[in-house]
Amino acid sequence: MEEQGKPAASHILVVDDNPEIREVIYLLLGGEGYEVTEAANGEQAIEASAKYAFDLIILDIMMPGMNGYQTCVEIRKNSNAPILFLSAKSQEDDKMLGFSSGGDDYLVKPFSYNELVSRAKALIRRYHVYQGKNMSVREAASKKGTAERIISYQDIVLNETRREVSRNGQVIELTDTEYALLHLLLTNRKQIFSAEHLYESIWQEEYYYGANNTVMVHMRNLRCKIEKDPKNPTIIKTVWGRGYRCD
Repeated sequence: MEEQGKPAASHILVVDDNPEIREVIYLLLGGEGYEVTEAANGEQAIEASAKYAFDLIILDIMMPGMNGYQTCVEIRKNSNAPILFLSAKSQEDDKMLGFSSGGDDYLVKPFSYNELVSRAKALIRRYHVYQGKNMSVREAASKKGTAERIISYQDIVLNETRREVSRNGQVIELTDTEYALLHLLLTNRKQIFSAEHLYESIWQEEYYYGANNTVMVHMRNLRCKIEKDPKNPTIIKTVWGRGYRCD
C-alpha cells in the first residue's frame, strides 16, 4: 500500500533474452527505488505493455523470434512510454533504425551502470513532465476550474494543461519526445532551431556528430503524425542549412 502523500514508484519494463543482463538491470534499477518487470522476448514485452502502464521500457534488439525493432513497433500501438534501446549494435544506421521504429534513446553494450541509471532517470523525468505526473495534489487541485492553456496553429491544437495534441477534435498520439519537439517550436514561433539546439534542449545532453540524425528521424516521425502531407510540411518547416521553425 502506498504511503499517504508519497507517489508510487515508477514502473520499468526490462526486455532481454539474457537472464543475467535482466538480473543486473533489475538489481540496479530496483536499488534506485523503481518497480521492475522482466520480459524474456518480444512477445512477452508486447503482452506486458498492453497490461501495465510503464514509465520506461528498456529493450534489447538482438533477440530470438521477434527482434527489438519489431517489438518496438508493436508496443507503440498501445503505449507512448519512452523506449530505451540497449544493444551491442553500435553503428549509426542501427540507432537510426531504432529511432524510426519508435525508440526514444539508444545505449550501446557494454554500458556503464551510471550511464544506464542517468538515461533512465532522464527519460522517466521527461515522460512525467509530459504526462503531468510530477504535479502535486495541491497543484492539480488548484488547476480545477481554471482555463486550459491552448495553443492553436493551423488545424493543430496543443493543450498544455492536458499535454494533448489534436486535429479537428481527434487526439494525435505522440511520444513524449515528439510532444516536446512540437511544444518547443509552437511556443517559439518564427524562431529557427538548429538540430544542435533541439537536441540539447529536448534530450538535455551535449550535442555530438550523430545527434543531427537523431533529431531528423524524430522530426520525420512527428511530421508523419501532424502534417497532412509529410513530404511537403506546412506546420514544421525546414530552413535549409539552419534548422526548423513554425511560422
